[in-house]
Amino acid sequence: MRRHPLAPALMAALLAGCAAAGPDYHRPATAIAERPSATGGFVSGSSAAFTPAPLPDHWWKLYSDPVLDRLVEDALAHNTDLRVASANIARANAALGLAEQARQPRTEIEAAPGYAQRSAEEELLPGAPLPSSFVYSARAGISYQVDLAGQIRRAVEAAGADVAATQAAYDATRATVVADTTRAYLDACAAGREIGIAQQAVALQARTTTLTQRLIRAGRGIALDATRSRAQEEQVRATLPSLLGAKQVALFRLATLTGRPPAEFDRQVAACTQEPRLDRAIPIGDGAALLQRRPDVRRAELELHAATARIGVAEAELYPRITLGASVGSVGLLRNALGSDTYKFSLGPLISWEFPNRGRVRARIASAQAVADAAYAKFDGTVLAALRETETALTIYARDLDRRAALTAARDQSARAATDAERLFKAGRTGFLSVLDAQRTLIGAEQTLAAADSRLAADQVQLFLALGGGWQI
Repeated sequence: MRRHPLAPALMAALLAGCAAAGPDYHRPATAIAERPSATGGFVSGSSAAFTPAPLPDHWWKLYSDPVLDRLVEDALAHNTDLRVASANIARANAALGLAEQARQPRTEIEAAPGYAQRSAEEELLPGAPLPSSFVYSARAGISYQVDLAGQIRRAVEAAGADVAATQAAYDATRATVVADTTRAYLDACAAGREIGIAQQAVALQARTTTLTQRLIRAGRGIALDATRSRAQEEQVRATLPSLLGAKQVALFRLATLTGRPPAEFDRQVAACTQEPRLDRAIPIGDGAALLQRRPDVRRAELELHAATARIGVAEAELYPRITLGASVGSVGLLRNALGSDTYKFSLGPLISWEFPNRGRVRARIASAQAVADAAYAKFDGTVLAALRETETALTIYARDLDRRAALTAARDQSARAATDAERLFKAGRTGFLSVLDAQRTLIGAEQTLAAADSRLAADQVQLFLALGGGWQI
């Protein structure tokens, strides 16, 4: 028996195709996420403000503020960005379902009745009077693709990784929404606190102006003292509009984050005059936990996984594609419908193979490999960005804590100086100008300290966001 020369090549291709084409995914050993310097403790985490304990699932609960807890729950339930991210997950799941359908047999039914006449030329009977008749065709078929090269398996693997990557994108959006909600709440409360300090300063300066005028009438002061006091009062009063505007903007932002129009801003938050504070060291974990927890890192690796699987989808084109099929039908004149002469059927495999010219397949493989290389670079870049953002947030927060400690000491000294100046003035040992200067310094110190507290609150939120939101996988 003479063998066809392509038979050995075909057999070799079939045997090679028994395993899934393309590489199996595993995190590259050279990935930055595998380096000890990336998975160890943080360089900037040695401050007493931090603890290596794991970050809790719901980091905002560290503030022990029921209002904040309620706002976060509202945002997670009604935020529009989360609704978009949820829809993206549904779309990815639909794509996965479509890929999985390739594993199932495909069935089809078709029917085509009509009124037709055959062409005499087509029948090689020029001039013959071919009749017009009502005709029909009906067919039912079933087919199944044998996944010898694992193309379907790789496509399903890639689609599954896409679903997981979309879920990671949802988690990243959720972390951002919670951080923005917490930040808006802290901004509103901090602005309320600063407004209170400014109002106290205005009231204090107004009393000082009244006292100055009383002393002038008693002959113990001059008109210049009253003018300076009124000028200082107006300077302090000038800080109120911007603070009131900042608070209203924070309330509007908070309303939209929780899925409400700005006009429906939370009135309870509008009455807040003191931002919640942490009374403990911030748990930060280590680099390994960070890279496992951060949704953007998880998403980047899943995109690398999907790109690697698609190399296999492209490589599977190098092997024959075999589809098993069967069909049965009936074709003929409508008056003879389903007669014995109208039946037809087919049964057997369909083998298709782009051989020997496979340049287009090789080009698609090269393209898929380039996409995977880019995804690998993106994964490394995302890991580096996550580590940098965390180290930066740790450093900024620690240094701002040091700054606040120095500002607190300065405020205490200013308060002591203001008390001493007022005591000396009442004793007649100094003029009232020194009292005005001391009070101006104290007011400035109070406002600077309040601004530093607001910045610390923002630093905390940024740190929690850099640490990955706090959700377990």
